Amino acid sequence: MNLEDLKNRNISERDYINIQDNSSLETPWQEFKQVFKRSIKGELFTGLKITFIMMKEALFNKQMHTVQYPAEKLPIGPRYRAVHKLLALLESGENRCIGCGLCEKICISDCIRMDTRIDENSRKEVLEYTINFGRCIFCGYCAEVCPELAIVHGGRYENAGEQRAHFVVKDDLLTPLDKLAQQQEYEGFGAVSPDADEKIKKTPLEY
Repeated sequence: MNLEDLKNRNISERDYINIQDNSSLETPWQEFKQVFKRSIKGELFTGLKITFIMMKEALFNKQMHTVQYPAEKLPIGPRYRAVHKLLALLESGENRCIGCGLCEKICISDCIRMDTRIDENSRKEVLEYTINFGRCIFCGYCAEVCPELAIVHGGRYENAGEQRAHFVVKDDLLTPLDKLAQQQEYEGFGAVSPDADEKIKKTPLEY
């Protein structure tokens, strides 16, 4: 092929080969012959064979290939970014959040609100912490920037509600005090990586 033929954009002059003739069937007899030929080839029975095999495994061998949601749920990955969780300190039961406001500042969807005050010990105390899940895009920036690992992404992804006010409840994010002893160091999105100690730059104690 020379350069002129390569530059030719007129496709009607080229010789194309029709692999399959898609001519429409004109009479009912032609349609019947086409269906009969395809049935003789066994394509229909091959599909039915696969269907009956799967049905037999489900009915008699109890090998279901579907999940009966919501009674059954598939496991999700440990780094899945679902509904947030606010972790507490195991020793005192206090919330890990120190009220620095980094999560509120870095939130690109502007859905985090925080209200703080200075307590009697001259420490910042978090009074209100709300996340509007109607606007949250679950990007994970808040969990990445948190210096105290106070906010992480949990595994609860069912956050539907009838009212918008249901999306900003703080109590759903906090760890209940009666279940505080069962809280383990979170391994989900926003947690410390296993090789975090090796990544930390060692500095002398005296300068």
